[in-house]
Amino acid sequence: MEEENVLKKFTTAKFLSFALGFFGLQFAWQMRIILSGPVTEDLGASPMLFGLIWLAGPFTGMVVQPVIGVLSDKTDSVFGRRRPYLLGGALLSAVALWALPNSEYITNMISSTLHIKFPELAALGFAAIMIWILDACVNIAQGPYRALVPDVVPPEQHSIANSYISLAIGLGSVVAAATAPFLKWAFDYQMPITSQFIMAAIAFALGMTWTCITIKERRYKPKEEEKGEKLHLIQSIKDFFALSPEVGKICWMQFFTWIGTMCLMINFTQYCVHTLYAVPDLSDVSEVVKASYDTLVLNATNFSSACFAIFNLICFAVAIPIGVLSVKYGNKKVHVLSLLSMVVAFLGMALFTNIKLVALLMAVSGIGWASICALPFAMLSQYIKPGTEGSVMGIFNIFIAGPQVFVCTLVSWIINKCSFNVVGGINYHWEYTFFIGAGCLLAAALIASRVKDKTAV
Repeated sequence: MEEENVLKKFTTAKFLSFALGFFGLQFAWQMRIILSGPVTEDLGASPMLFGLIWLAGPFTGMVVQPVIGVLSDKTDSVFGRRRPYLLGGALLSAVALWALPNSEYITNMISSTLHIKFPELAALGFAAIMIWILDACVNIAQGPYRALVPDVVPPEQHSIANSYISLAIGLGSVVAAATAPFLKWAFDYQMPITSQFIMAAIAFALGMTWTCITIKERRYKPKEEEKGEKLHLIQSIKDFFALSPEVGKICWMQFFTWIGTMCLMINFTQYCVHTLYAVPDLSDVSEVVKASYDTLVLNATNFSSACFAIFNLICFAVAIPIGVLSVKYGNKKVHVLSLLSMVVAFLGMALFTNIKLVALLMAVSGIGWASICALPFAMLSQYIKPGTEGSVMGIFNIFIAGPQVFVCTLVSWIINKCSFNVVGGINYHWEYTFFIGAGCLLAAALIASRVKDKTAV
């Protein structure tokens, strides 16, 4: 308790400085989500191959974050416990962000310099490696960043601190997604993909540097019994579940939450193209048929982007109010209601295909997203023992990354099996992703309602 008492309350300016690094992280991550597809497709990636490349995120999340979390707990550095990982992950990510869209140029330059003839798919292989490096480095920074909250923020402000992170996630996503379209709309300037990646690299590096400079960590001093202690990840996992019976509930809540959330993240654009705009499956048709649907596909894709902008804008707008309400009414009550609002939105998108209604329901989903980005971490932080923050957040990330693999495989398989004939070919029931997502989010809300909340008044 003595250690907690020395933590000074954060001001609004301090919270903004704290969240700026996560703004840069989310900016980079959103750019990777939006543009890695066009880059790899241009280099020859099939949809299946791109899907395998996309799995870099969850796989590295399940492996990298737990290991880095334990390591950061044991780090004894003049720069702090977490900051070396925050800054190192950001700078390495910046390099990968620059290299990714320049993969063909880099491989051609290496080939010319070393007089080595690379295979035709060398550029694609290089791009895939850059994506894996980028995802790994984002995870290197993300786990210790979450662990920084209980490290430097007083316990009574944990919900607010996580809400500022949620705010940064929403704002970073909106700015990343909207910059190029805005420049095109306002100045008729089409920002090149390489420039957008460079913009993301700069945002991540500068944002994280600012946070590392302005947020001071106390130097970690290991206890006598910890000196010479080796990294034991299995023991850390056992200790994690021994923290409290509530930790297991929070993990299961998170597991079902992220199945539901990723049903939206991964499949929403396809839902817009094939369900809302009724474009048949174009994976096995002639170029002439594809060309006849170009305008519809473009309109559907633009609508999807606009919906994601609305989704993240609402997340940004309600992030702080959710934190304030959680302080007043408790994390559990606010989170359960937020998840239920997302369930209603998902069911609406599954049952109705009105475009304006879907845009409204995406806005409602943004409320749940703001809570998902903040309150589960605040709920978990109540049970963290001092000195284990990094390992706890790293292990907790397994219950975020694991469900993504589930959605990429089993949910995609279910949709693939649910085809039907339409004029011009076949189509798939992409709306089923929202039935599955709603069911999982409802399960998450029921589990959350059974978690004992120390913040409840």
